[in-house]
Amino acid sequence: MDPNEERLRRWRLVLGGAADPSCGQPSGSDAGMDAALAALYDSDGPDGEGTDGGRSRQRSAGLSASAPRVARWLGDIREYFPSTVVQVMQADAIDRLNLTSLLLEPEMLTAVEPDVHLVGTLLSLNRVMPDKTKDLARQVVRRVVEELERRVAQRTVAAVAGALNRATRINRPRHADIDWDRTIRANLKHYQPEYRTIVPERLIGYGRRTSAVQRDVFLCVDQSGSMAASVVYSGIFSAVLASMRSLRTSLVVFDTAVVDLTEQLSDPVEVLFGTQLGGGTDINRAIGYCQGLITRPRDSIFVLISDLYEGGVRAEMLRRVAAMVEAGVQVVVLLALSDEGAPAYDHENAAALAALGVPAFACTPDAFPDLMAAAIERRDLRAFAERFAGR
Repeated sequence: MDPNEERLRRWRLVLGGAADPSCGQPSGSDAGMDAALAALYDSDGPDGEGTDGGRSRQRSAGLSASAPRVARWLGDIREYFPSTVVQVMQADAIDRLNLTSLLLEPEMLTAVEPDVHLVGTLLSLNRVMPDKTKDLARQVVRRVVEELERRVAQRTVAAVAGALNRATRINRPRHADIDWDRTIRANLKHYQPEYRTIVPERLIGYGRRTSAVQRDVFLCVDQSGSMAASVVYSGIFSAVLASMRSLRTSLVVFDTAVVDLTEQLSDPVEVLFGTQLGGGTDINRAIGYCQGLITRPRDSIFVLISDLYEGGVRAEMLRRVAAMVEAGVQVVVLLALSDEGAPAYDHENAAALAALGVPAFACTPDAFPDLMAAAIERRDLRAFAERFAGR
């Protein structure tokens, strides 16, 4: 196809019915694509007019609240677009067209493309979902969870296990346990030019692997509605960390109430269905509960995952965090654990935590294993946050 024709074709699909006639009319599969896009993004304005008279086109419902029509549309977009685009369009359909209630219908759940956004929506509907839909919803959630768990598990276990080994360095290691890189660096002053070698006066090595618990990890997760994707990823990472014998992992979720889901970590799907998205936020109460669980402060990592919009006692929340830091707990605050872009958060509370030496930043799922490794090795997490923000 001529480059100019291809450019016009693409602009016609982007602009939809509002495109200039010079862009042409779609045909063949392009016509199907155009219809699928128009059903979601194009409609007449409230007065029945389109773009005539300088009026801007209002983008609103084009599918109506018809389950069969929506199901057909879901099938169409999977035919015309790759799965990544399908997921974006599904999310837009749920948000723009208020199709949430239709997800309570079993035939709808069989038509959608499962993703993190859909899981978050299903979890928010958990309490009102009819029994005939719940089993199917669990199957959908399990498909997403298993796929995400496969994606993150190996890298998380490798990063955390490596950090645990490095954190138990010894100065009289066996030959197989010598950390040659650090040993060479520590003995550079003993370089012998005539022999072109280093005489290592001090050996640095890794400790022998042990089945004993080396770190206590506490994930405290805000389950307000805006944190849906973070709740999903937190549940999955918690289950992965709980599978490691060298860690003792606890998962606590909260809104105005606090729920300890640690006993369910063997099944991340049960963990997610144990959450209840929505409601208020009492961060202070949740931190207070977790404080009561900490018995080895200097071997503990506390990860608060929240947008920091506090509905409880702010001053007490900050005092609790300061007390944990003073006791030796490695504390980090994640404003989001997702890949949805920059989150909204309480800047004042984030600044107050930073003043206490506690970094507060958004973290993608891909970076979370490295974050946990840095926390286990007690590296400067503020520097980690700055490097991550720079990317």
